[in-house]
Amino acid sequence: MQSLDVTQIDTQRKHLAIFDRFDALPHGEGFIIDNDHDPKPLYNQLLAERGQTFDWEYVQKGPERWKVRLSKSKTRAIPTIGELVSGDFRKAEVFEKFGIDFCCGGKKTVAEACAKMGLDANVVSRELRKVENRPNRSVHDFSTWNAGLLMEYIINNHHQYVARSLPFLSVISAKVAHVHGGLHPEAVDIANHFEALEFELETHLQKEEKVLFPYIREMLEAKQNGSTLTPPPFGTLAHLIAMVGKEHETLMGIMAAIARQSNGYKPPSDGCTSYRILFAKLQEFQLDLHQHLHLENNILFPKALKLEKELRKRRKP
Repeated sequence: MQSLDVTQIDTQRKHLAIFDRFDALPHGEGFIIDNDHDPKPLYNQLLAERGQTFDWEYVQKGPERWKVRLSKSKTRAIPTIGELVSGDFRKAEVFEKFGIDFCCGGKKTVAEACAKMGLDANVVSRELRKVENRPNRSVHDFSTWNAGLLMEYIINNHHQYVARSLPFLSVISAKVAHVHGGLHPEAVDIANHFEALEFELETHLQKEEKVLFPYIREMLEAKQNGSTLTPPPFGTLAHLIAMVGKEHETLMGIMAAIARQSNGYKPPSDGCTSYRILFAKLQEFQLDLHQHLHLENNILFPKALKLEKELRKRRKP
């Protein structure tokens, strides 16, 4: 097994060099890290940024040289957060409780997310197991739905919820900012953030309903009928989904800013009824948005990309 003597590498570049070497490894292979002190901080950084995709074994522990065998795991058997929620949507409650992003951050494992946020992964895992032990009254297993049914559900439930909620929240957030902004400047910030969220959501949902979803339906029809699919003007579905994914991250960022400004949707002691209604409604809106984006990022989009791949293979002679 090859060895990397990191004592010969500039301090600023050590971790970068190790990460580059690790990323280039085939699954199941590794190398020896040779250092003059315990490289445990590297272990923590690898866990935070690469998750449980590696094996870490001390070969020599000092006093002058420290050697670690770092290998890339053969398989990634640990489910991601998105997969956990897709398999049992009740687990979204746990991730919401700990502030763990299960929609745009659904590709991370629990350990990865906890390491990045400074949370105890064992505590989170215990809460997830408690959910598993509860009777499951859910009637929806979204992971088994086809893309067409998922899109219909998303539009009829989440898109329509947004359309109903935006006007009310826009008015009441502006009202609270006007009345309470003097004593509570964060109310003005919340109203401004919501105005930005409203603009982003309106344009985003139009893109999904007028461009993305219709093209996915065309793919479903092409598969069912055995017909040829016309190449889309936006290049590939993967390209469009990447754009939509970035918009999802923007929406999540604005929603997170609102949650911070509202102190986790806790109204001030002198907050009026409108203040309390606003925060309760915003918290409800956040939960719906998280569920909405989870369905797209972790279930619908992977199904659509898989379908596109199948159709591309079929076009080849």
